[in-house]
Amino acid sequence: MAPDPGLVRLRVSLRAVLGTGLAVTASELAGLSLPASITGGLAALLALFTVGDPTVRGQAVTTALLPLVGFPVLALATVLHSVPAVRDASWLAVVFCGVYARRWGPRGQALGIFAFMTFFITQFLHAVPGQLPQLYAAMALALAASSAVRFGAWCIERRTPPPAIPAPLGGRGLARPTTRQAFQATAACAFAMAAGQFLSDERWYWAVGTAWWIFVNTASRGETLVRGFRRIVGTVTGIAAGLLIAVPLHGAPTPTAVIVAVCVWGIFYTAALSYSWMMFFVTVMAGLLYGLLGVLHPGLLGLRLAETAAGALGAALAVALILPVTTHTVTDRWVARAVHAVHDCASAAARRLAGDLGADPAPRAAELEALLGRVRFALAPLVHPLNPMRARKSRARQVLALLDDCAREVRGLTVVAADPDASHDARLIAACGRVEAAIEGLVGAVPERAVASDAEALGEAVPGHDAGAEQALAHLHGLERALAALATPLRGSSTMGA
Repeated sequence: MAPDPGLVRLRVSLRAVLGTGLAVTASELAGLSLPASITGGLAALLALFTVGDPTVRGQAVTTALLPLVGFPVLALATVLHSVPAVRDASWLAVVFCGVYARRWGPRGQALGIFAFMTFFITQFLHAVPGQLPQLYAAMALALAASSAVRFGAWCIERRTPPPAIPAPLGGRGLARPTTRQAFQATAACAFAMAAGQFLSDERWYWAVGTAWWIFVNTASRGETLVRGFRRIVGTVTGIAAGLLIAVPLHGAPTPTAVIVAVCVWGIFYTAALSYSWMMFFVTVMAGLLYGLLGVLHPGLLGLRLAETAAGALGAALAVALILPVTTHTVTDRWVARAVHAVHDCASAAARRLAGDLGADPAPRAAELEALLGRVRFALAPLVHPLNPMRARKSRARQVLALLDDCAREVRGLTVVAADPDASHDARLIAACGRVEAAIEGLVGAVPERAVASDAEALGEAVPGHDAGAEQALAHLHGLERALAALATPLRGSSTMGA
């Protein structure tokens, strides 16, 4: 029921159903086996889900690179199927490289996920070398079909560019997030692999998959723990639905295909909003695929839950023991970046109102919205209903509310600045100066002091009564109040630690 401006999520979800369905249809028409068709469908889903470059051209390049990592991993995983020790070591190497590759942005993330999931799919299907030609054909057909939909028939991004993705927090050596997470994820997957194989010699890979996905898009100990909890919740509810839906179907092709399509839609529609709901649809889809393969029974779904718990435990131990980073460290950095973005928006809007047509606050406002999404994600562990630390929860909620106030004022200021009839007013310079001072009081000196140059340029300006200027002043005063109020929760000795 969450808002969907422009119906973007709905269109992306329907496109995913079309792309995945076309990939499976192409495999079936080519006469490929059921495991190959499943491989094709999952490859198409992954290509549509993981490729997130900011431009259509970048997305096309990343999609074209997917076979370069997928084909070798597919061969490696199938050839080593009968050599467990070497297979396990190889998969852990893929885990490390896949996480480490995230330092190269969305492209590295997509390639790393595709490599990992290709290895996972071979375990899911128990693929052997003799099936490689069909698996290769299915993956190639799937990527071609999903690309035809994404870049040809239904290229949503050409009309609605994807939102800006904030650059990850910096660092060097082991302090660099991608390096630290590579070690954490590898340790978590190693634990999950051992625990999963103790639980089952055949379905142990679910524990590894759980540990891997918990580390996607997380940066702190708290984020990882909350994501693990949400994965378990989604798995439990998905298993309950699977008992009611997947088991009675007994793998009947037509109804199974219809419900799998609904699950694909649900995965894409809920991914940005709720990890628990996404995992619900993933778990139901997995049960349906097991039904198609003829191996589904209630005990298998129970084992799925146990493997998920093992993977979540591995992730929790890894973030607690291997190069841990507290929620406090991560949230402080993201909040500081968001506050700096507020300054940039206000300063650009003031320059635009002063007559500088080269100043455009709109891109800054879009960056602020993206950063606020990341702040909400980072603070999610602190505002979680199960967080027993009420004082920290209250402060985190206060920070979120005040940052939302800042964003609302910035949006209004951006609208006013875009009005060509809005004239400059010397009072804007003073108000922007107070905003800048409030930001410096929160996070230190801002990178550039724009107010001084603005004041020099508009030193001859006199207060006016233009409606646009009055509205801009109101938004700047609102920003000033919100930033002043932020000082209380941000300056506490245990502001948001966890």
